[in-house]
Amino acid sequence: MGEVDPAFIQAIEHRPKIITGLEARGIPLIDLSPLLSFDSLEGYSKDHPQAILDLVEEIKGTCMDWGFFQVINHGVLYDVPRRLQTAAKEFFDLPLEEKRKVRRDEENPLGYYETEHTKNVRDWKEVFDFVVDDPTVIPLSHEPDDQRVREMNNQWPEYPSDLREVCEEYCRAVEKLSFNLLELMSLSLDLPAKRLNGFFKDQTSFIRLNHFPPCPTPHLALGIGRHKDAGALTVLATDDVGGLEVKRKTDGEWVRVKTIPESFIINVGDIIQVWSNDRYESVDHRVVVNSEKERFSIPFFFNPSHYEMVKPLEELVDEEKVPARFKEYNWGKFFSARKLSDFKKLTVENVQITDFKIAK
Repeated sequence: MGEVDPAFIQAIEHRPKIITGLEARGIPLIDLSPLLSFDSLEGYSKDHPQAILDLVEEIKGTCMDWGFFQVINHGVLYDVPRRLQTAAKEFFDLPLEEKRKVRRDEENPLGYYETEHTKNVRDWKEVFDFVVDDPTVIPLSHEPDDQRVREMNNQWPEYPSDLREVCEEYCRAVEKLSFNLLELMSLSLDLPAKRLNGFFKDQTSFIRLNHFPPCPTPHLALGIGRHKDAGALTVLATDDVGGLEVKRKTDGEWVRVKTIPESFIINVGDIIQVWSNDRYESVDHRVVVNSEKERFSIPFFFNPSHYEMVKPLEELVDEEKVPARFKEYNWGKFFSARKLSDFKKLTVENVQITDFKIAK
């Protein structure tokens, strides 16, 4: 990634404001330590310790106000993401021809890739994707009447030799954290703790290793263009370079997320927005790059089973007072449609949950 190809250049209205970037100090920081001494949130009631009750209220407030928050004392040992970041750097430092030995394609959309687009503009990054459950089953196509499915299989490079081991270790740790967060969100919606867990029986979750090289024109390109995450929630580990920006709900301003050591950044995805019937909102975010430092990040995209129909939860719908605000859609078909843009530039914007919005 040397000179900037025009494919990377953002439209003027979407270019980052490098000099005036704000730091999002207002993004909540939530301490999950009350969970560490608690075996299960099942059977949650007002008789639970006050620290747990307060934690649920914190989750509710931040999901409503920001859609983004950071967590500390989350139970994931510091060495787990650190080892994966080290292995990721070793992989991305390999020659391009070596990385391309595990390049993903339309037959198997897992592995290495360096030409991904967001909103039909190329991102200044390279990635390596792997699924949590190997193999993972998804629809063969996004066509509604096509009932065929296929398997996605992880492919691992020869070097670094420990990449698979550290990836799988990271999977186990962050999957547990994701279920804890899911249960807290469920409780914050006044639902039973495990109300949402069943949707993930045959989960389609995947993890991405992101590498953002130094960019000679950071005022023109983005590491990842503006977007919302399609799944349920995202758990992000990042280095100390920084670059994630969130579009603040109150005024639409792009604000920079301040990286806190040993924390994870969490954001509400589209599916949570639909399940919650718009109580919670999936928020636009993007990644800016810089001309001096490379950056690494590791998002865990927590996604349900491919056969799940996504719609507002019946407990949160009242046809007279709070009618359903979305038509139902099949997650696997939605996921497959979104994957189309990974391998070709589309002439229109990819499918969004707004396509299923019910007019008031």
